[in-house]
Amino acid sequence: MVPVLAIVCPGQGSQTPGFLSPWLDLPGVEDRVAAFAEASGTDLRTHGTTSDADTIRDTAVAQPLIVSASLVAFRALVGDADPSGLVDVTAGHSVGELAAAAVAGVLDDAGAVGLVARRARAMADAAALEPSGMSAVVGGDPQEVLTAIEACGLVPANVNGGGQVVAAGSLPGLARLAEDPPAKARVIPLQVAGAFHSDFMRPALDAFAPVAAAWPAADPRLPLLSDADGAAYGPGTPADGVPAHGRGRDVLARLAAQVVAPVRWDLCQETLAAMGVTGLVELAPAGVLTGLARRTLPGVETVAVKTPADLDAARALVHRHSGTRPTTEETPA
Repeated sequence: MVPVLAIVCPGQGSQTPGFLSPWLDLPGVEDRVAAFAEASGTDLRTHGTTSDADTIRDTAVAQPLIVSASLVAFRALVGDADPSGLVDVTAGHSVGELAAAAVAGVLDDAGAVGLVARRARAMADAAALEPSGMSAVVGGDPQEVLTAIEACGLVPANVNGGGQVVAAGSLPGLARLAEDPPAKARVIPLQVAGAFHSDFMRPALDAFAPVAAAWPAADPRLPLLSDADGAAYGPGTPADGVPAHGRGRDVLARLAAQVVAPVRWDLCQETLAAMGVTGLVELAPAGVLTGLARRTLPGVETVAVKTPADLDAARALVHRHSGTRPTTEETPA
């Protein structure tokens, strides 16, 4: 079997108080976080180390914090190596798509954090206009779950696979869903500030789309999956002159549109399976996507990079599934 390595990036809700603290002990991370803080206009060090759960739940804080942590972990994992020589495919869940876009070379790291800060502020402003939220629905018959969500006036904002769908919409609608859940399903309220990936975010799209359209972007240097349909950005006909992995402009346009569109992580996982992925690394703050992968991608080796203590295992997985050799600094003495 030919090894195929995927790097995936988590979305909002994966953050926990103090999760950035252990990363700051690594050489160069303080400076990297300071640069990200400047790009985002957000005190990422404080929010990643001492801010409480309610503070980092704020969308304007959570999104740049999560993307910054993913990129800190990615650079700690691969150093200055060209990711296109190591990684076969990348994808990100919701806001994680911006970190994945940096992995694919569409955005530089500071540019990704700066852009996500604009996205976050637009979404926070939209969330403040009307109370709304999200709840995970775990288990149950898939069609019955979707029917119950619609019956409560909600939308399936995240279809994650592995028996998990996230409903988004009004707080009364979410309360009705919790009071009368689908058979054999649990409804779990999520610690998020609004009904993301729904029409509640239409004002955010109106504000963010022109910013994304004007943001500096390069063409992807490796396959990058879209949350819209799980497909990799790719060329048109040879006569179109489209680069091998698509156009950066198209990536940013889809990233903007995704603010009001469902996240189809189930389709991303189907694509990973079709590509023959054998190893998968989830960047910090990790855990959710590797959990889904274990249920839906049997036989795929996974590592969740939650803290620097996970880097050795992740480097070993990268070595096994990309055919690369560890650098001298990564090789145990």
